[in-house]
Amino acid sequence: MALLDSSRSILVVIDLQGKLVQMVHRPAQVLETTRRLLRLADLFAVPVVLTEQYPKGLGPTEASIRGTFDELTTPTFFLEKTAFGCCGDSEFEALLQKARPVVRPQQRQIVVAGIEAHVCVMQTVLELLVSGHEVHLCWDAISGRGEDYRGHALERMAAAGATITNHESVAFEWARDKNHPQFKALSALMKEGQPQG
Repeated sequence: MALLDSSRSILVVIDLQGKLVQMVHRPAQVLETTRRLLRLADLFAVPVVLTEQYPKGLGPTEASIRGTFDELTTPTFFLEKTAFGCCGDSEFEALLQKARPVVRPQQRQIVVAGIEAHVCVMQTVLELLVSGHEVHLCWDAISGRGEDYRGHALERMAAAGATITNHESVAFEWARDKNHPQFKALSALMKEGQPQG
């Protein structure tokens, strides 16, 4: 699978909502890493799709994630869904098309963060792969209720063709060169300290 190209990438943040996000394995790490990914997407003009699964029952997106999302200057899109996998909602493909109107589905690179690994994330990823997308999973921004559920879900998605990556690899692939205009900002973001627990 190719290195990430910021001109073909879309960041999809799946269902980091309410009390559920505090019940997953390493919630602080997932939230901090996702905030970094959102800020990186902004630096490299990568569109962002944020989803919520039945917010009436599960609550809204965690406040710091929603706040960061709302502050972005890159194109942003929001999807409220009832299908577990994002692709189960007919609007999702339309949002991906709006995010990258001149990029064919087979050329899109979808960078994924969110919960839960073995349910909404996995169903989304498997369907994206079937439809020809490249999928890059940020293991440090993906979780579920228990490390076993998370680990086995990542294994299944990797076996299906997804690339397991992390937010730092994403950042440096989007930049490619220390002379990129956003490299100093990227470097400063990375020096803020590693996401913990």
